[in-house]
Formats: sequence, C-alpha cells, structure tokens
Amino acid sequence: MSKPTVTRSQGTVAVDAAGILADLRELIHSARHRVATVANAEQTLLYWRLGKRIRTEVLGGDRAAYGGQIVVSVSRQLEMEFGKGFGEKNVRRMVQFAEVFPDEEIVVSLLQHLGWTHFLALLPIKAPLAREFYAEMCRVERWPVRTLRQKINGMLYERTALSKNTEAVIKAELVNLRDGQMTPDMVFRDPYLLDFLGLQGAFSEKDLENAILREMERFLLELGSGFTFVARQKRMSVGKDDFYLDLLFYHRFLRRLIAIELKLESFKPAHIGQMELYLRWLDKHERATGEESPIGLILCAGTDAEQVELLQLDGKSIRVAEYLTELPPVDLLRSRLHLAIELAREQAARRGVDE
Repeated sequence: MSKPTVTRSQGTVAVDAAGILADLRELIHSARHRVATVANAEQTLLYWRLGKRIRTEVLGGDRAAYGGQIVVSVSRQLEMEFGKGFGEKNVRRMVQFAEVFPDEEIVVSLLQHLGWTHFLALLPIKAPLAREFYAEMCRVERWPVRTLRQKINGMLYERTALSKNTEAVIKAELVNLRDGQMTPDMVFRDPYLLDFLGLQGAFSEKDLENAILREMERFLLELGSGFTFVARQKRMSVGKDDFYLDLLFYHRFLRRLIAIELKLESFKPAHIGQMELYLRWLDKHERATGEESPIGLILCAGTDAEQVELLQLDGKSIRVAEYLTELPPVDLLRSRLHLAIELAREQAARRGVDE
C-alpha cells in the first residue's frame, strides 16, 4: 500500500488526496475479495452438506425407489424459497458432489482454492484417481475454472507418468501431493501437445526451438506450473569440446534444473549418452546448494516403449516423451493413451512378480 504524500507550506499541511483515495479503494477491493472467497467456500460447503444429507437420508438403502420423488418435491420447495440455485438439476449435482467427494475434510481443504464451478467441472470425470489428481493439482497450481477445463479436455492426467503406475502407487503419490510434495511423475507427461507452435510440413530442430521460444508462455503452460526458463543453447565446455543444450529450465516445486533436448527423429538409445553428459555437467557446474540433481527430458518425434523400458531411464534421471505438432482426433488420442497406460501397468506388474 502506498504512503500518502504530506507536504508543509507556510504553516499548513497539504495531504495527497489522490494517494489516500487509491489506498482506500485498495482496502475496499481487498476486503470484498476476502468476503467473496469466504462466501463462495461456505456456499460450496453448504451444497456438499445438502447433497450428503439427501444422499444418506433420502436416497440411501431401500429408500432409493421412492427417494427420487422426494428429491423432486424437496427441490421444488427449496427453489420457491431460495431461488433457482436449488432447483432439481442443481440438487442432484449436490448429491453427486457428496458421492464423488465423500470426505468432508478433503472438501474443506480444497475449498481454499476451488469454487462450486470447479467441482462442477470435476464431477463428470468417471475415474476416481483422475478426478482426485485434477482436484489436487488445481488446488496446488491455483487453476481458474477455464484452465481446469482445458487440462481435463487435454487429457493431462492420462499423459502424466503418474497415470501409468499401479493404483497403489497413484494413491500414495496423491497423498504426497496433498501433503505438499510433488514428484517428477506428476510433472512430466507423454505426449506433449505442441500444436500451438503452428509447425507444418518439413521443419528443423532450430525451427522447433525458435517456435517454442516464440510461444514460450503457451509452452510453459503445456509443461505445467512451476517451470522457469533459464537458457537456450546452454554452452557446456568439456575438455577441448563445446556442447550446447537446447533448452534449460528450473522447476521450483521439484527444486532442480530440467534439461530439454529436441529431436526431429524418433527416439534412439544413442540419445541417452548425450543427455547423461549434459546432466553430469549441470550437476557439477550449475547445481546450487539445496537443489536436487538435474533431470533430463528428451522430446522426440516418436518413442518406442520397449526400448525406453529396457534402458531403465528413471535411475538415470532421464525422461523420454513424444511431442505432437498436429493433434490426432480426440478418440484416437484417448485410445492410444489408455493403451499406453495399460501396457505400462502390465510391465510394472511383471517387474513386481520378478522381484
């Protein structure tokens, strides 16, 4: 808040009225924002409690057969007394809200950053773990409703490494996220959707790099919250040779540098040696006190799941992902991602049996 200017002239005091008015406006807007935030949270919690009461006392057990008629009757009465927000359609949404978010403590924690419209966007998600992932990421990264919908439509959960783990691992990671701990599996995804770069026909790695830098804001949104751009063509002198890393970022939640190499070709095992060199150089010369060791991301035009699995890259802090400059039909993308998830879980299950 700015401090009003006070001047003295011939025994009189002149006060900067414009400065005081600006400060008063700031106080009013700030107070109104806090009131609106509290009011929205209370309203959403009310909706949850109404939904829970109706679900357990009206629709529960043997009452389900005639409970629907009671919901219609009750909602009509509530709508007459309290307005359209309590019509039958919204009341049934409240019941669904209490059904898919049964833990009031979790709902209360989410209410700090999620409003009723956030929850309305989450309700249609059928997979409980996916729904919980979006809710927690929305809370951590403070997405507005529009961004949340974009992430859901862009199948963010299915593209994360997290979704390809077993259910037990996913649940454990979500508990960690709720406790404020974010892991690389929540940050990295495959594929990355880079259709916004506008690249068509033949293009070079330099074209791809320039397009990313030109659309840096949108590229950062696709990478996810927490990424900060550090450098392009980062020079690394090793002996008598110089090497150049395409893009270098820092992730504030992971507290580590992220090295990104761009490849126009499909993934090849030879790419790993180059990235290992970059990571060791960064670990020796750029890693600051308190930071975790750097992670490498190789963005390729295509990937081979079997090759990536055999190379056991997690132990080397290297991730491989495909990028798409033209989006396939959403149904094809969805089926492809679900197939990748199933294959990854089968591989994880086989590793568990071998161990």
